[in-house]
Amino acid sequence: MPEPVSRAFSSALAELRESIIGLHFGLDLPGAVEARKLQAEILSQLGNYVIPRVHMSTAPAIIAVAGSTGAGKSTIVNSLAGAKISATGVRRPTTGTPVLACHPGDREWFAKGNVLSGLTRVTTPGITPGMSSFVLSSSPGLPEGVALLDTPDIDSVVEEHHEIAHRMLDVADLWVFVTTAARYADAPSWQLLKLAKERGARLVIVLARVPLKAREVVLKHFARMLDDYGLGEVERFIVHETTVSDGRLPDEEIRELRMWLAELSVDDERRMRAVRTTLDGALNSFRVRIPALARQLEAQVAFRAELRTDVDAAYMAALAEIDETTRNGSLLRGEVLARWQDFAGSGDIKHTLHLRRPGRFAGRARQEAPMRLSALKTALRAGLESIIIAAAQRAAEDVVNRWRNRAGAGDRLASTPGLGRPSEELVRRTGQAVSAWQDHLVELVRTEGVTKRSIARVLSFDVDSLAVVFAVGLLGYEASETASGTGGSLPERLLRGLLGAESLRSIGGKARSDLRARIGMLFDEETMRYVHVLDSAGIPDESAATRLYQATYNLEVAR
Repeated sequence: MPEPVSRAFSSALAELRESIIGLHFGLDLPGAVEARKLQAEILSQLGNYVIPRVHMSTAPAIIAVAGSTGAGKSTIVNSLAGAKISATGVRRPTTGTPVLACHPGDREWFAKGNVLSGLTRVTTPGITPGMSSFVLSSSPGLPEGVALLDTPDIDSVVEEHHEIAHRMLDVADLWVFVTTAARYADAPSWQLLKLAKERGARLVIVLARVPLKAREVVLKHFARMLDDYGLGEVERFIVHETTVSDGRLPDEEIRELRMWLAELSVDDERRMRAVRTTLDGALNSFRVRIPALARQLEAQVAFRAELRTDVDAAYMAALAEIDETTRNGSLLRGEVLARWQDFAGSGDIKHTLHLRRPGRFAGRARQEAPMRLSALKTALRAGLESIIIAAAQRAAEDVVNRWRNRAGAGDRLASTPGLGRPSEELVRRTGQAVSAWQDHLVELVRTEGVTKRSIARVLSFDVDSLAVVFAVGLLGYEASETASGTGGSLPERLLRGLLGAESLRSIGGKARSDLRARIGMLFDEETMRYVHVLDSAGIPDESAATRLYQATYNLEVAR
């Protein structure tokens, strides 16, 4: 490719890879497991095959030899290499760690790490299977320009082998699928052929262990199945049932396959066409596979929004409950009611108003500072704190119940310790908020002043006392069950007579709005606990899917 085209293409591939690396599918939604697996596959294919292949188009072609258990993959690799470089035997599975065999002259390509850069080179297979390494071997029996990659069984009893086999196919330029006359109709075989077709990979099929007597019947049936599946044009080689010696087939059984490999080696154009076919197939597959990732991202974001809505709904309901409780007089019961009746019935309320007379009466009234007023103020504060904390408790329980009703991911998040109850800091913060509101109420009464100037000229009032009386009226005394008793309308009459209806409405609106704002801030701090749980779950941000779509589009433009 021309240098500007190559740079643009490489940049688009790098952008795509970066947009996929940072993806998280933290919620166990339907399809999340498949999305995580697909993410790993695409990253492996980009890092170990697509990007290195674009940068090093002249590197030897990697031919993955894949197939089902006991199909003879390692035997074919050994036969083509002319040496026993991959283990064979009756023990299944035989190949656990992939084995890459190449000509000694090509070994440097694979030893340096530029090709298959994300995989570790080892000299012997590991004890346990792993997707991060392969055995690098060389043999002069192999032609230059091609390398054989012996992969684990696609239907191995060891589940990790399935993953390794498919991961190795993702980093190969050509696929050689090996099956037998007894196993070619098995489902795993056709699943692999389906994958090759979907990926647009350059494919060759080897049908091994074909009995001479049943050769025609087997070949016809296999050919018909391939035709029905849209793979009738795929190149095929036949290996008859024969004796294996020292892990290798007789030369006559492998001759045609060896010739095909040699021609691929010496014919640069043919080899590059095969490489381009597979590379284009991999790039084309991104048009389907990457949008599948984006859809799962969108599902994760949408579910997160639903969980967040559950939190907001629960605490908004709690706030509405508090609004109602502070209007209907429910607060003015028990201790609060007892303290109000004590305050109002004792005559202390008269000290909130007195004639403007100079001298000792006004001074003495100010100095008395009745204890009943302090007790009433404390009871009001405790009552407000109680209803706020109780509402927060119900909201926390409501959130957990809502999340548990969302089976799967929501239920698991709901089990996070502490979410079903208010935070330990809520009691302290609530006390501070209510005290601050009471102080604000005093300031409102002081700054708003008396609107009936004729009264103001002859009367004076104690601001702290009047603010407490105002709080009693504001919190629904007129709507309470005791309002019809003696002195039931006293707060309203006193406040209206002193402040006037307009000023009373103004102060009342501001005071109620301020109280609601302070409670709202308390609840906002409480909801952050749930937000932190959602954030720690590894849920992508709202723009992740958009970035992925954009990166895919940029790659198409660069192509």
